[in-house]
Amino acid sequence: MNLKEMVGIEAASYVKDGMVVGLGTGSTAYYMIEELGRRVKEEGLSITGVPTSWASKKQAEGLGIPIRTIDEVDAVDLTIDGADEISQDYHGIKGGGAALLFEKIVASNSKKVLWIVDESKMVETLGAFPLPVEVIPYGSQQLLRLFEKKNYHPKLRLNEEGEPLKTDCSNYIIDLHLETITAPTELAQELDATVGVVEHGLFLDMVHTIIVGLPEGPSTKHVR
Repeated sequence: MNLKEMVGIEAASYVKDGMVVGLGTGSTAYYMIEELGRRVKEEGLSITGVPTSWASKKQAEGLGIPIRTIDEVDAVDLTIDGADEISQDYHGIKGGGAALLFEKIVASNSKKVLWIVDESKMVETLGAFPLPVEVIPYGSQQLLRLFEKKNYHPKLRLNEEGEPLKTDCSNYIIDLHLETITAPTELAQELDATVGVVEHGLFLDMVHTIIVGLPEGPSTKHVR
């Protein structure tokens, strides 16, 4: 069993009968959704899934997990998702899979957030992983110029055909190659105030529990 599968299965054990569960997106969350599907089928687990992307929605539906959108539930009991980087003070970067907008909406409406990662994602300071910024297409070249001027080393994310990658909301993503983010809160506020930016991949003060996949087994950190 690989580390991603191991932490995905471990995270699914936190889900109890009757819960509304935010279903994350990405290679680690994939295994968590598979395990929830198994529990629904074999153990009769009764849950409602709130997917954070069309890919997670399709996977969950295929496994027989009942699905609702974030607008069809009062709140989410627990969201389980991956992360691209987690700093030693437990801030995160997400959006490598281009689902950051839905992921942040679901996480922001969740009572508890659980991140599942392998140990390579645990870092001292955020920034080595490029920071995704979701922007509307109109004016995106102006934002690229603005980020260039600020020395943020922006790159428009492209798909396999070399065209601008489109998110589930038909937006673009500009990845900021910052190397080190010394003041994540200030950067988040700056990006929040930038016209044309829809959302960014800084997930600050959001996570409650982190499960890290180690060769000897999963390690759980309770953050808050």
